[in-house]
Amino acid sequence: MKLFGSSGVRGLVNSDLTAVMAEQIGVASANFSKAREALVARDTRPSGLMLENALISGLESGGTSVKRLGILPTPVLAFLTKKKKADIGFMITASHNPSEYNGIKVFNSDGLAYNQKNQNAVEKIIEHKSFARMDWKSVGHDSVANEDKLYLEAIEKEIRLNKKWHVIVDPGCGATFSLAPTILQRLGCKVTAMNAQPDGWFPARSPEPNAESLTLLAEAVRMLGVDAGLAYDGDGDRAAFIDKKGCFVDFDQVLAAYAAHVISEKGRGTIVTSVETSMCIERMVEPRGGKVVRTRVGDVHISEMMKKTHALFGGEPCGAWIHPQFHYCPDGILSSVLLLGALEGEDKDLAEIVAEVPKYPVIRRSFGCRNELKEKAVKQAGEAFKSVFHSYKNVSTIDGFRLVLEEGWLLVRASGTEPLVRVTVEGESLNAAKQIMEKGAESMKKLLGNDYS
Repeated sequence: MKLFGSSGVRGLVNSDLTAVMAEQIGVASANFSKAREALVARDTRPSGLMLENALISGLESGGTSVKRLGILPTPVLAFLTKKKKADIGFMITASHNPSEYNGIKVFNSDGLAYNQKNQNAVEKIIEHKSFARMDWKSVGHDSVANEDKLYLEAIEKEIRLNKKWHVIVDPGCGATFSLAPTILQRLGCKVTAMNAQPDGWFPARSPEPNAESLTLLAEAVRMLGVDAGLAYDGDGDRAAFIDKKGCFVDFDQVLAAYAAHVISEKGRGTIVTSVETSMCIERMVEPRGGKVVRTRVGDVHISEMMKKTHALFGGEPCGAWIHPQFHYCPDGILSSVLLLGALEGEDKDLAEIVAEVPKYPVIRRSFGCRNELKEKAVKQAGEAFKSVFHSYKNVSTIDGFRLVLEEGWLLVRASGTEPLVRVTVEGESLNAAKQIMEKGAESMKKLLGNDYS
């Protein structure tokens, strides 16, 4: 049994994720953590309240009392878990997935998402049904609390914007519907809001903010002549940006640009990102005295490595940025505010700061492989690649198999959700990327044959 993935438990409501399962996650988490008090929040999805009630029933049956925080972004729940000295926090969300999906993400008392070790411990209790339920006199109780002002006050205390920015804010009917416009207004921005009504059916656009889903935001930015468009995913841990010309800002490039700004301000330090991030981040960070550390895909792994290396900043090229001076959860609202501050510091607009970042061509291919054989296939592919690309400069096996080459890099990873092995290539030029992928694909076809399909 494998319940937890890289972003907690997630699945199709009433199929993969049921109220019964939510109750079991609640009691198992109460048993494992020995928590006396938990915070619980949710995004705007229609199934959120059902799962919240079930989860809380499990927590209370395990002896944990609960504060219901209502609809809040995931990073606010993480921030408040530490700020309010709660023992554990739960966010009910499927983040950027469609409305038919939902999930449960668990945070410890430091506001860090549960790591693999803690997730496995909770799963073991559920698998063996070794639930310890309290007698009737010792069950927990729940209450309603409104604590989001603490998050707002923390941002106001630490961040100042001097320019009168005019921005369009697009929460996509998700959990940032109220806080994002409010915080930006409080910091002096002129805010035009669109899709700022809570609706977990996500009628306006996909909860995943990407170039395809933000075409109307881009058009609005062009028509109104504003400074930028700021968009968030369903639970607010990701941000995406539209420049003043109405162009979607590439995730890799803006991540690298902001990382370079952080290092330029500090003079040195560590930036953490995943094995899938473009090499443009090294090209921007290293000349400024910074160091890039790569780790496994997933914000849980990014935050763990950041804490371990005392990193200044970290993130992934999906708009999930972590700012450790505030907390260790990706935070879309905070990222957009800090990016505006960086633009002020650089005296540039979004298009100008991103234009300084090199953009390299990326090619991706997937190869069919039975789920039970994926890890074996990745390991064997890695050994084959070392022979094919014998002049490689560096190798990493922290997440799949990644080879750094003279003219780019190649990564082979097992899909976390499908019977596939994925190969990603980035090259100094399109021709270089094609040549690397051609060799990699040929090697994969020889390796997989009929044995893995």
